[in-house]
Order: sequence, then structure tokens, then C-alpha cells
Amino acid sequence: MATFINRRSLLKRSALLTGGLAFLPGIFNQIDAKPLFKRTGRQRGLFNSDSIAFETTPPDIKARLLANENPFGPSDKAKKAIAEAVNVSYQYPIDSMRALEQKISSFEGLNNGQVLLAAGSSPLLLAAALSSLKGTIVSATPTYEDLLSHAEGLGAKVVRVPMTADYTYDLDAIEKAVDASTTLVYICNPNNPTGTIVDNAKLKAFCERVSKKTTVFVDEAYIDYLPDPQGTTLIDNVKKGQNLIVARTFSKLYGFAGLRVGYVVAQPEMIKKLSMYTIGPFGISATSLNAAIAAYQEHDYLQDALKKTMTSKQYLYDVLKGEGYTYIPSATNFVLFPIKMKGQRFAEEMMKRGVGIRTWQFNNQDWCRVSIGRMDEMQAFGAAFKDLS
Repeated sequence: MATFINRRSLLKRSALLTGGLAFLPGIFNQIDAKPLFKRTGRQRGLFNSDSIAFETTPPDIKARLLANENPFGPSDKAKKAIAEAVNVSYQYPIDSMRALEQKISSFEGLNNGQVLLAAGSSPLLLAAALSSLKGTIVSATPTYEDLLSHAEGLGAKVVRVPMTADYTYDLDAIEKAVDASTTLVYICNPNNPTGTIVDNAKLKAFCERVSKKTTVFVDEAYIDYLPDPQGTTLIDNVKKGQNLIVARTFSKLYGFAGLRVGYVVAQPEMIKKLSMYTIGPFGISATSLNAAIAAYQEHDYLQDALKKTMTSKQYLYDVLKGEGYTYIPSATNFVLFPIKMKGQRFAEEMMKRGVGIRTWQFNNQDWCRVSIGRMDEMQAFGAAFKDLS
């Protein structure tokens, strides 16, 4: 496949992150050992409660419910594949890269050159941001800020459209915000941190229209938690030739958050463009690649992990309702709900009780986002929450 011509040519295309920053016109004219990214106030706000969690985590933490991880994974097959890969880890895993790309392409019915692998979806979000700096990026608020805050930190203009009353993307308002300067529209579906999902028919129609004007990036990190991922994904729109980038990750239901495997699906021309801004599959270890090959579409394991997640989520719903709290119904492995104290204090008090969570503030309200954990973790959350509520 063209993506894996050889190591030398791939690294040449990856010049951005391997020392070629100064040669990209109009992006980094004044490097001078300055920080590559500037943290915006909005971005710092996202990490406030993470700082509380990771800097003050007690050794006996009872529940790590702050990072939307799957505590039931990776699967036994993935673990076995990791062990088997260790003996050949002295080799560059070119064959494994090719095998995983082909496995994804075959399952999705894609042509050669329509998949780009990376160490999680984060490098691919960054690549999309870097490739869109000459214009305006349009998205929603609140949503996943990684791509948007990186673009802003590099000087791009980002337009954030408020969500609807039920905390979903306002597709009509976003479409109205698209103009001749728009270089990218970013949609996280299901959305983080609200856990909501856009009507599928409306989103597909939106992408068909808007992709004629500019590139649409649909981040499907949480799609595996839906009842019918294949019926919901926007990959079909890519297959129809539309100007879409669809991002997927193994970090959620597959339990690979620490193994770091993700990919995007797009038109071959867009894959080549994004390849210029990321080291791509050469950032993935041999062990992680083998694990992903073994785990991809491992139906029985995924269904078991999903069932356990749903059971834990229902427990959380019951706790919140029992304490007189409302919440946003979630299509994901986390739940967002309004709290009755300042977010910073709430995160600190929960951590004192051995429970890590995340907090947000929007619509003049402080919110808590709880990742879905094992049942013992959810019970630890329940005990700590009842102590504070």
C-alpha cells in the first residue's frame, strides 16, 4: 500500500514532527525556541480538575472516574498478542501496520489509501488542526477541545456555536456559521463532555451539504458505545466520495487508552495531506499494533464490556436520582450532571474521598463528568457523592 512505501519516505512526509517545522510556509515563521503551543484560558480550564486528580491522587484511590477509560480492557486476546509481539519488537512493525490498515479497510469496505493510523486519535486531531490554520474552524461548545485549542494556540480563529437546549450540536446554526473562510468543521459525535448524539439522518445530510464547501471532521471516539455503530458511522459518507475525515480510536471500548492506537478514514488526497503533519503509524509500538489486530471487531469481548458499562451507568443514574440530581442522558461511557457547589471544590472534596472526577463550567452552571467504571468504583463514587450532596 502507498501508505507504507518505506520507512524513509514516510518519515520524509512526516517532517512536521521530526524536525521540519521551519520549512512549512506560513505556519511557524518564528520558531526561536518558543513553545510550539500556547495554552489558552479555555484549554487550561479543561485541565483544572485533571491537575487535582493527577497531582493529588492518594495512593489508595478508590475510583479513577476522570478519563473515560474502559476499566474492563484490553481483552485476553489483545494481551496475548502483546506478549507474542515482544520477541520480534526489535523489528520495525511494517507488516503489522499494513495488516491493521488492511483489516480496517476490509471491514469498512474502503479502498487503498483511505486509512491513516496513529498512536491514538490525538496526533490525528493535531494534524487536522495544523492543516487548517489558514482559515476559520467551526465547531460547538461545549465539546472536545483538543483540536480546537491547539488550533487557537497556533493563531487560528475558532468559532464555537452554542449547543441546543438538550445539549446536542446545533447543526443548522453551525451550517450558517460556515463561510468562505472556513477550512474545517469539527463535530464530536457522540459528544464529549455532554454524552449526547446528533440525529443520524440529520448529521449525514448536514455532512453531504457542508462537505461541498469545506472539510468536515467527525470524531467518533465513543461510537462503539452505541447500539448500532455501523449504522451510525459517517464512514459511509466518505465512501460516497464526500470531503469528510472520520476519526476512530481503540482508547475507549477496546480498553487501549494506554496502548495508543487510533486512525482516520478519509479520501486518499486528504490522507496524504494529513500525513504531512503526523508521523502516523510509525508512532505506534509493535506490541500495540499486534494487540489492535487481535482485538479489532472482537465482538464477544466488546459486547461484554459494553454490558458491564451499561450496568454501571444505570447504577450511577440511580444514585443521582436518589439524591435529587438531574443528568444529561448519555450515549457514552460517562455522564454529565449539574452540581450544587463550585467545580474546583467539588473535585477536591471527591478526591479527598478517593474518587477522581472531571468538572466543567458552562451556561452559568458547574458540572461534574463521571466516567463509568467497575461496579466497585461506582459504589465508591456513590458513597463519596452521598457524603457531599
